[in-house]
Amino acid sequence: MDNNWTNAPGGSNNSAANNRWAAPAGNDQQPTNNYVPNYGNPSQMINQNYGAPQQHQQPPPQRQQAPPPRSVSNISSASHSSAAAPPATPTTSQKAPTDPIIADRAGDEETEDGRIRNKEAASKIRDAWIYKQIRARQDEFTTYQQGRIFVGTWNVNAKGKDENLSSWLCADWHQYGPPDIVVVGFQEMVDLNAVNVAVENKSQQRSQFWVDRIRSTLNSRENTMGDPMRAYTQLAVKYLVGLLVCVFVKAPHKPHLKYVGTDSVGVGVMGVMGNKGGVSIRLQFYDTTLCFVCTHLAAHRENVAGRNADFANVFSKTSFEIGEEAVSEVIRSGSLNKLSAGTSSVGISEHDISFWFGDLNYRVDESIPTERVLELSKANQLSELIEQDQLNVERAQGRVFQDWEEGQLAFKPTYKYQPGTDLYEERPDKKLRAPAWCDRILWLAQEPGHVSQLNYVRSEINFSDHKPVMSTFLVTIKDVVLSKRMQVYKEVIRLLDTFENNSLPMVSLDRIKLDFGEVRYDQRVTLPIIITNTGKVVAPFRLVPKLEEEALCKPWVTVSPAYGMLIPGEQTEIEVTIAINNATAHALNTSREVLEDSLILRLENGRDYYISVSGKYARSCFGMSVDDLVLYTDPIRAVPLDPILRAEKYDINTKAAMCVPKELWRIIDAIYERGLDERDLFSTPGNPDEVYQIRECLDTGAPFGNFSVHSMTEALQSFLSNLSSPVVPSSLFPTLDIDAQNIQSFARKFLEDMPPIQYNVFIYTVSFFREVLSHRQGNRLSPAKIARICCTCLVSSAQGNGEEGAESLPKKRGNMQQIMLHFLETNSI
Repeated sequence: MDNNWTNAPGGSNNSAANNRWAAPAGNDQQPTNNYVPNYGNPSQMINQNYGAPQQHQQPPPQRQQAPPPRSVSNISSASHSSAAAPPATPTTSQKAPTDPIIADRAGDEETEDGRIRNKEAASKIRDAWIYKQIRARQDEFTTYQQGRIFVGTWNVNAKGKDENLSSWLCADWHQYGPPDIVVVGFQEMVDLNAVNVAVENKSQQRSQFWVDRIRSTLNSRENTMGDPMRAYTQLAVKYLVGLLVCVFVKAPHKPHLKYVGTDSVGVGVMGVMGNKGGVSIRLQFYDTTLCFVCTHLAAHRENVAGRNADFANVFSKTSFEIGEEAVSEVIRSGSLNKLSAGTSSVGISEHDISFWFGDLNYRVDESIPTERVLELSKANQLSELIEQDQLNVERAQGRVFQDWEEGQLAFKPTYKYQPGTDLYEERPDKKLRAPAWCDRILWLAQEPGHVSQLNYVRSEINFSDHKPVMSTFLVTIKDVVLSKRMQVYKEVIRLLDTFENNSLPMVSLDRIKLDFGEVRYDQRVTLPIIITNTGKVVAPFRLVPKLEEEALCKPWVTVSPAYGMLIPGEQTEIEVTIAINNATAHALNTSREVLEDSLILRLENGRDYYISVSGKYARSCFGMSVDDLVLYTDPIRAVPLDPILRAEKYDINTKAAMCVPKELWRIIDAIYERGLDERDLFSTPGNPDEVYQIRECLDTGAPFGNFSVHSMTEALQSFLSNLSSPVVPSSLFPTLDIDAQNIQSFARKFLEDMPPIQYNVFIYTVSFFREVLSHRQGNRLSPAKIARICCTCLVSSAQGNGEEGAESLPKKRGNMQQIMLHFLETNSI
């Protein structure tokens, strides 16, 4: 954080304290440790400070000239044209929240008058409320300065000798000045062969090679001009097979860095090996927590789901064991959920600012041919490619990197080049690959206004088949003034004390019965409960599990928040949500579940409140099996869920069952009537409202409206993909490689082994797709694309055990796709 930033709007340049944000000319006074061990014991607090700049108490405005980050909301959801992926509601790839049970019921104490108290829960809830109040007033005791962070990433393809790295690491120093923190990530610093993956016998050597190269580049005579205070010092390094991340900081900042932690997560072979995965470093810079994650995700253009899964695994499994003292700092920075968790570790999202970078391997969607991608890339005509970039599409659909930001892609794709040249790989003896922006940098901030991206560019160093990518960020750094924080703390405690010493807590609930009425498949319905503190003392409350149960509620119910504290007269709202997914729908259809549950709201040092939750499932054909659907000629909504009522109404005769579900016949017939010559059939997404109405028509037997054919095709894919059991089970997956000699015999045996109903559905569906292909001149569909759609809709995911299963899964799915292609192209089935 150099002198040119202290003149930023809202800043100050007239204090000796600002010297530490600049490149100092002499010795600086070293600040003392500013850690406060425990909010709850004022006598133990150390009234020391950083020597921090205190000229302004509000965060300075952000630089207006910084390029705006690319907003996911600006990416058209229609840009996702991969027909192989069925329509689906956005899934949370990031770490899923667990039930916030903040204290075990073993600590419950029952008083003589029947009241129950848990001292651990009450203490944690009280502390959480205190932290929340102090967090809300942080501007009263926090000063802010702005600094720069450089993030670079490069897949070096196991190459690299003595090439000059200045054009990558120091390219923008003349414009923005040397950054305060330099973070560099590498992928494939060694060959990802079986020996290196299993033994890592070269990783340490190559890691040290690159760290030394970075250090010598940053601390060259040209950069430091012989001044040691301009030099960079190595803070942390973490490597895993071919992955490496390292952090360097300016020498004056070294005393203000603490709680440094590292972690690595392998997600490659068998889901644990290090040929793919992530390496991470976290730290506290003054009073701002930072996290840097370098990853190499699953390869191959078609493997979008694999990359999404790798992201989710690295995100959820990365954890830094930093100790309770450091976690207290994280809590004060706003991650209040760590207080209830009672752990001494933090995850990626529990930092003020996190950066994620590396060879993420997302490509341009397969809807654009490789030759076209090459043509546009070489011509630097990027808008069409950016629109079809898989990472942009997946983020827009909410399937990956939720809430993360990325800058505008204003540079040519960084992969794949002929090593040693600036030419994309088009040599005849090499496999032709579509250029792609594999190498990316994203960030996640608790306060979005505290991060501004100054640039997002690539370097032209050319000895690898990837180009290096780099970005410089202007970030707002927090610096706490302990004496002022102590004053705020005492004021909060005095306010709390005025209410804690009177009598027992009392609250009122505006309702204790929640009737959600009719709830439909894939629908989320939320009802609020208003809790008001009607007593004279604070009222800590929490939801607790029922006796002999571990979860707060059934899986289809979520409650937020699950605990809190109210001062007298204060009220808050609890939201109870019901969501019917595939698993719940299957349980309801088989009478293993009913939409009834009860919640226990416990008032600490007070009584329990029992809240009943109920609803009526509006039965849907989605989430059912084809074996059940063929039994009923009536609309499925009219078929009772109760097995006794169902038996009274229907005389089930399997011999009289329909050949295929009527719902499948209706929707295929509707698509046929609307025309199979529609361009981009099965590629263009449908209207969500129309898809919902189509599902209602299928469930109720109502005639279809004037729905678009694209909405109908999306509904068809969703129907087949969401059957409770797939049409083609994994037991029918080929165990041998499929080739031209054996495909005919295997296809025949494949059909012979298929159960009758599934056989009918398979033949009916494939016959329809054969008809679709006969209109390929109009709809522009290819047999290969239809084969991928068939695999997604009709085939279950193969399950493998151990290394053999993990390695054979892509091969098995490839064999199944060949079989589907055979059925689509053969003259007779």
